[in-house]
Amino acid sequence: MTELEARLRDHLRQALVEPGLEFAERPTPITGGFDTRIFAFRLAGVPPAFAGPLILRLLDGHSDPSRVLRERAIQNTLVELGYPAPRVLLASAETTPLGGAFLIMERLAGKPLPEVHFLGMGRVVAELQARLHGLDAESFLENLARDGLVPRSFTFEGHLEQLADRVARRSLAGLARGIDWLVKQCPRLDGRRVVCHGDFHPFNILMAAGTVTGVIDWPNAMVADPAFDVATTLVILKLVPVDLFDLRASLRWLATAARPLLVARYLRRYRRRRELDLGRLSYYEAAACMKALVRAGELRLSPRGASAPNPLFASDYRTVSSTASRESRESRRYCRLHARRCLTSV
Repeated sequence: MTELEARLRDHLRQALVEPGLEFAERPTPITGGFDTRIFAFRLAGVPPAFAGPLILRLLDGHSDPSRVLRERAIQNTLVELGYPAPRVLLASAETTPLGGAFLIMERLAGKPLPEVHFLGMGRVVAELQARLHGLDAESFLENLARDGLVPRSFTFEGHLEQLADRVARRSLAGLARGIDWLVKQCPRLDGRRVVCHGDFHPFNILMAAGTVTGVIDWPNAMVADPAFDVATTLVILKLVPVDLFDLRASLRWLATAARPLLVARYLRRYRRRRELDLGRLSYYEAAACMKALVRAGELRLSPRGASAPNPLFASDYRTVSSTASRESRESRRYCRLHARRCLTSV
């Protein structure tokens, strides 16, 4: 038994008051986390709620430990509102038990959408996102407030304030003017705010037997203009290097060739389901790029040797092929150019 397994078992024995708790299936690492370590496991000798397949999501040292409390509130609120997200059973901002803040949640069945339903991904992404945007955003915020969270921190205005604070704290002076521009040019929202995922893309959608089982990875959720969420998805679909995803070589080639078609079909399908102000997309695409650049700056200023798990932002990335590394550098460069283009077109 590894040290992490022993610490997790001992912590759960104490937290659940189940001294006979054991692993029915020992924690197994699974891929998918850029800033977390993710493990699948099962328990024996536990209450019914903990008896099914589980996920441990362990944050890295760069993340704010309180993030797990936000994720717990977000995901459980979404479940209450009828959206397919995994219910969080346990969350701890304490880093002592496992070496980092963590969540334990239900493990949804299935695999990431591109692995099981590559053709037609744009339709699935658009329809699931439109369904999310149809939830009652005010009820969403009210539920978060009942959990002791500040509703403004889940708004786009609060998001810009957080970016500005991160730029100031890390002395990322080169990004300060861009943040100021985003604050001053923020579009006035004429329509209804919606619940936004903030990182909605095919690999965050799970599917089994031809049916979507859920949407995962909710730390960036907020209530905002739907154009914000759509623009963020567009930036991901357009810019993230295909080689960074766990796809077979044949699918990587197809994904690269089909990328413009995927983007067009996604956007067209979404607009069939919900109204969208296309004039706002450039602004929100610039905001999405700025968020990526802030994260890149933070990781590049981290001490050498510190964990930099997201290959898009790593300053000394050695865990992917040289091709992916070149694409990562190109992605950062293109992100800067894309943000500049978006800023000048608004």
